[in-house]
Amino acid sequence: MHTLLDLRGSIPVFIRVTTGDTHDVNILDQIVFQPGAYYVVDRGYLDYCRLHRIHLAGAFFVTRAKSNLDACRIYSRPADKQTGILADQSIALNGYLSRKDYPSHLRRISFRDPDTGKNLVFLPTSSPCRCNICALYKSRWQA
Repeated sequence: MHTLLDLRGSIPVFIRVTTGDTHDVNILDQIVFQPGAYYVVDRGYLDYCRLHRIHLAGAFFVTRAKSNLDACRIYSRPADKQTGILADQSIALNGYLSRKDYPSHLRRISFRDPDTGKNLVFLPTSSPCRCNICALYKSRWQA
């Protein structure tokens, strides 16, 4: 089951029940992205072409990076290690196809979760967002 929640009221605005052979990322083709909205998705939805459609719609996304991310650092922002953020960078994708699918810069945020001790890498839209990206991603399980 794929669910899109409006967190202002924890109300589902999109629900799709699919068979187990439907890949998660295909659901992004069925969503009409709203400008200014935040879409928080798991790694199963990581497809640069589809994520770029979210960006072009004027919306924002947060997902986790896969371990084989091939990107180069463009710029590093100051990281507040007291909050668990190890790095906050603007990046460009290196692969020919991935750069073609997502030609804009992304952010790469490295975070050490104080509760679990795990190191996590997030890929949010490269925007001047001042929200806590790590808390936003974690909140997807709270609704």
